Order: sequence, then C-alpha cells, then structure tokens
Amino acid sequence: MNEINARRLDIDALRALRAIRLHGGVTRAAEALGLTQSAVSHKIKRMETSLGCQLLDRRPGGGMFTSEGAALLDYAARILDLHDEALISFARSDLAGRILLGLTEDTTCSDLSRILGRFRRQHPHVAVRTKVRMSLVLRAMLERGEMDVAIVQVFAHEVRPTDLVLFRENLHWVKSRELSLAPEGPIPFLSFDDDCFYRRWAIDIGQDGGAELETVFECSSAAGIVAAVNAGLGVALLSDRHLRPDMEIVDNGLPEPPELVYVVRRAKKTRNPALESLIAEIGTEVSRYGKLALAG
Repeated sequence: MNEINARRLDIDALRALRAIRLHGGVTRAAEALGLTQSAVSHKIKRMETSLGCQLLDRRPGGGMFTSEGAALLDYAARILDLHDEALISFARSDLAGRILLGLTEDTTCSDLSRILGRFRRQHPHVAVRTKVRMSLVLRAMLERGEMDVAIVQVFAHEVRPTDLVLFRENLHWVKSRELSLAPEGPIPFLSFDDDCFYRRWAIDIGQDGGAELETVFECSSAAGIVAAVNAGLGVALLSDRHLRPDMEIVDNGLPEPPELVYVVRRAKKTRNPALESLIAEIGTEVSRYGKLALAG
C-alpha cells in the first residue's frame, strides 16, 4: 500500500476543523460540538500526524490556521457537503411542492446557499422561489402569508419559541478613527433605508438616551454603509461581521444596542412536508456546528 492510500481524512476531524473556523477557536468549537477540548485537539493532532503537516498555528500571536490548514478547510467544505448529501440521498423521499423563501442580503452568500443547492439536487420536484429583501420587509410578508419561510434578523427579545436560531451577534455604533465628533450638536448618522429595523430602533428608541441623530446618508446595502463609515461621513450601526480594523466602536454618548439574532421563521399557517424537510436540514447543520457561517 503506497503512502497516499495509507492516509485518511476523518470526517469527524474535518467537522472539528470547520467548527474551529466558525467559532474562532478550539474551546468554542468543542462547546458547539458537545465535545471536550481535549477530544477536539486529539482529532486535529491525529489528522496532522496523518497528513504530515500542522493545520493549526499554535505560535503566540499567530493566525488561527497554517497555510496547509487554510487549504484543507476549502477541501473540507466540499468533502463534508458531498458526504452529507450522499447519506441523505439514501433516505431520499419523493418530495414535491413549492416553497416561497425569503433571504436577507447577508444570507445569500453563506452556508445557507450551500444547503439550498444541496436540497435542490436531492429534491428536484420541490420548487423553491427565493426573494431577497430586508428583514423588516420579509417579516411583514410572513405575517401577510406572502412567504412560507424566511431567514431574518430580529432583536434577541423578539425571538419566538417556533423560530430556529441560526446565529447571534452584537450590534455596534461605529465610526472611522479619523472622524472627530463634536461634543455638542447632532451626531451625523449613516442609515440603512426606512425598511431597516436598526434605523427604527435608533430613531424611536436610541434617541431616548439623549443623543440627537441627524441622518446624513441612507443606503440599503451593508457595503455602502461600510464604505460611508470608512470615508468618515458619520456614525453607523453595524454588526460584528461588518466591522473593519480601521473602524472605531463608539461607547460613549449613545445607548447600547440590543443583541441581534438570525432566525428561520415560518409563516403562521404554513405547513407542508417539503418546507419541514428544508427547515430540518438547516437545523441539522446548526446542530453539527453550533451556527452557520454568514456573509461578512
């Protein structure tokens, strides 16, 4: 048996490696996977021995992964996707029907897109029609029965018992490090458009803390708001994934924003086998890794 045939890529070890990337470290990955830290470390070290290279960068101040580890992560995503698809295909049912799905901009380029692609291949007789809108618009469409299910952002206190939680993150007031705010007068506010619930919170609730906001820039795209912040045009509300090294978090003079949660939310009266199967597959992915990767 030659050297290549003697090597093996363990599926559980690949899952552990991917969880380390998703959660930012071995300890958090172990918690998400329901394993001990030593068990996760052992899986990675065993795979390193098999491959003859280091995957994690263990130097003080180093990055999370070595170049070999980063390269293996790309393969791991494809291997795990095919592995899971193969297993599911043997339990495949003849599902048919239609699903009206809503996504936000942040979730179109993420693990959810990969799951949807796999679901389409496994269930070719299920038609999935997708609309990309802001969370507030999608939530209203769900209430009116114009959508079967949607992936939306809500504040933590708005999570319902029937929601499937995908991801939690913090919301921050941010500005360019080059921007100096005047001690008095209104704060220049960089805002998403009228359909953004960040904006509504900031205007309806945020100003109760005594801060006066003056909207100087409106844009429906996160990329546009990030660019405006970097240009020093004002202060914005951005989530963890949109923070950049040259941004400064504003802690003083503004009310603390609430926690954000991404959820899968059904319309109240919508139930069909195809929809339940899709939600179950998303839930299985969350259970495996503790959360899904979203676009940054």
